[in-house]
Amino acid sequence: MRHVDHRLLAAARDCGHRSPATAAAARALSFSGEHGALWLAAGLAGAAADRERRRAWLRATALTGAAHAVGMGVKRLVRRPRPDGGAALVRTAGRHSFPSCHATSATAAALLFGALSPGVRRLAAPVAAAMCLSRLVVGVHYPTDVVAGALLGAATATTGARWAMRDVPARPRLRARAPGGWSRG
Repeated sequence: MRHVDHRLLAAARDCGHRSPATAAAARALSFSGEHGALWLAAGLAGAAADRERRRAWLRATALTGAAHAVGMGVKRLVRRPRPDGGAALVRTAGRHSFPSCHATSATAAALLFGALSPGVRRLAAPVAAAMCLSRLVVGVHYPTDVVAGALLGAATATTGARWAMRDVPARPRLRARAPGGWSRG
């Protein structure tokens, strides 16, 4: 597994070193995701824009911050060194790599914010995926760091989802009806 981890990292890192546009995008995503900043700002913007679900947006934002904090705690326990063997395209806040806290907060936010709004889901999911990949392109995480971070973010979001969404009105579900198709109900 270690060999695969290193090969995938090298391939992603090469993309950033060969393409200035890819490197710039990866740097921007990495910078905006530092300490979950992009996701915390997005959650606060959602709370400001969606009065009906304001409290849920604030709880989802808090849970996204908590996911990031959990990732930092795991990182301090595991203490896996960051990749070496190539110049990273960004500076990092710390020396440890596992798990990727960018992936943790991005995944938690995409799941939680996406549950609040289908439109946000269509935007947040690809941005979160791109942010996860950016950490490989800039050369500061191994693929297993990113996968572990995403799993930790998903677990945190899933664990806290009931609390975060407790006063969100249920959306009508589609159900089958006899010949003629679907109906709302």
